[in-house]
Amino acid sequence: MKASQFFISTLKEAPADAEVVSHKLMMRAGMIKKLGAGIYTLMPMGLRVVKKVEAIVREEMNRAGAVELCMPVVQPAELWQETGRFEKMGPELLRIRDRHMNDFVIQPTSEEVVTDIARQEIRSYKQLPKNFYQIQTKFRDERRPRFGLMRGREFIMKDAYSFDRDQASAKASYQVMAAAYRRIFDRFGLTYRAVAADSGAIGGDLSEEFQVIAATGEDAIVYCPGSNYAANMEKAEAQAPADPRAAATQAMAKTPTPGKSTCADVAELLGLPLAQTVKSLVLATDTLSDTGEVVKTQVWLLLLRGDHDMNEVKVNKLPGLAAFRFASVAEIEDHFGCQPGYLGPLNLLKPVKLVVDRDVAVMSDWVCGANEPDFHLTGVNWGRDLPEPELVADLRNVVAGDASPDGCGVLAIERGIEVGHVFYLGTKYSEAMKATFLDQNGKPQFMEMGCYGIGITRLPAAAIEQNHDERGIIWPDALAPFTVVICPINAERSPEVKVTSDALYTELLAAGVDVMLDDRGERPGAMFADWELIGVPHRVNVGDRALKEGNVEYQHRRDAVASAVPVADIVAKLLALLKV
Repeated sequence: MKASQFFISTLKEAPADAEVVSHKLMMRAGMIKKLGAGIYTLMPMGLRVVKKVEAIVREEMNRAGAVELCMPVVQPAELWQETGRFEKMGPELLRIRDRHMNDFVIQPTSEEVVTDIARQEIRSYKQLPKNFYQIQTKFRDERRPRFGLMRGREFIMKDAYSFDRDQASAKASYQVMAAAYRRIFDRFGLTYRAVAADSGAIGGDLSEEFQVIAATGEDAIVYCPGSNYAANMEKAEAQAPADPRAAATQAMAKTPTPGKSTCADVAELLGLPLAQTVKSLVLATDTLSDTGEVVKTQVWLLLLRGDHDMNEVKVNKLPGLAAFRFASVAEIEDHFGCQPGYLGPLNLLKPVKLVVDRDVAVMSDWVCGANEPDFHLTGVNWGRDLPEPELVADLRNVVAGDASPDGCGVLAIERGIEVGHVFYLGTKYSEAMKATFLDQNGKPQFMEMGCYGIGITRLPAAAIEQNHDERGIIWPDALAPFTVVICPINAERSPEVKVTSDALYTELLAAGVDVMLDDRGERPGAMFADWELIGVPHRVNVGDRALKEGNVEYQHRRDAVASAVPVADIVAKLLALLKV
């Protein structure tokens, strides 16, 4: 491609509403253009990147035996009503009506539609396994769309769905997809981790996220440097302390803590480690009538160490807490006789269900609220001052230095951006939609399903978050809009520069290289700045001065300076670097 035939539109400054690096650089490099909140046009330069992502994904999905189809963006609500997700999914699901007042949704994902296809088309175990995939536009009505393509409302996703005859076969299909994902992300040339994950609203019990490592990532990734253990923060298990509880050494005392309502403030006032304090979190669960009215409310008290944070996903999985909410101030006062800030498990007005984190269960001489403003209890001990806890569970986020669940060392934490997710779904959707097949004995069985997604338009943004500098984007070869750019210097005044540049361009094209010839006649500084901003990884500068010595200049996007390469050798050098 020649620059004069293409569309290049770079900006010196990013728009004011661009927050993260990828958003700023994609706007400045002319890759995307904002149309509305969370809705972007893929400009020619950005579309080339997206098409390269799609090509790699498509090749590896086909290689893994998946079959491509394309399901409608607009889907009948009846299918979503069969699974209950039309009501449950909430405001992120964009609901519309046609002129006949029929309900539809704009697809955020396609489990319902693909299951409908399977129940109509797959009759016998002889037709299984099957894996259908699509690369298609999705829409999720994010409350706060932000960060450009990182968290937009409209996006492109590859979603695949496997169908199997039994659980063992479904898990085998899952492993095939997990292996395909590793090949895909290896080919992208990004640093990533595959981490154990919670399945969330989609459901299922076997799940991995693929996280691109980036300091600006929204997700915390937990891993063990001494093993292959890796999980996201929601999934990572905090091990029970190995040491037994120490014997009590203090008497319980009611201690004045005027105006100190946080664990940190109390610890500072009393000159104690924060880890010796216990925080009280009050939750509530409601029992509803058939008409949706609250008929009973249960109040829960969760105890965590003062320096730990509650993990809502873990708490949500505890028996009885699947639909918890944080208790209201009125409910707290009714049970504790005190407003938040001085709460604790002793001297309650009404009973609550107590759940204790593993670390708190082995603490001695700890500090908690006295259920009285401006007072805390010090020297609290299990078995003496209050009964031994009956319900002990992992309630918290892990922290760096915790023991790894696999026993191979301690945990470390880094940031990541989720760009892919694989799930084993089981029969969650096939049962809801009565998707069955006849087994070897002629008996109907529900299909076992898996679900596999990759954020096609999110991935370039994640790649930029991982690969950039003060000059702009640094694309891996596999994702770059152009792999090589040839920059003629003053070609309009030097026939030799023009001839050499054209010859290199023609030879690289013939060799199958995705090359750009910048024939715009820009000044060298402006031309170089554009391509450094856009992030093309390999640049060849052709100028009179170097040509007099039989050379051109080669510079990788990560190099500080260019190096001289004989004209006769430059194509071979590039082909070797590109492994063409």
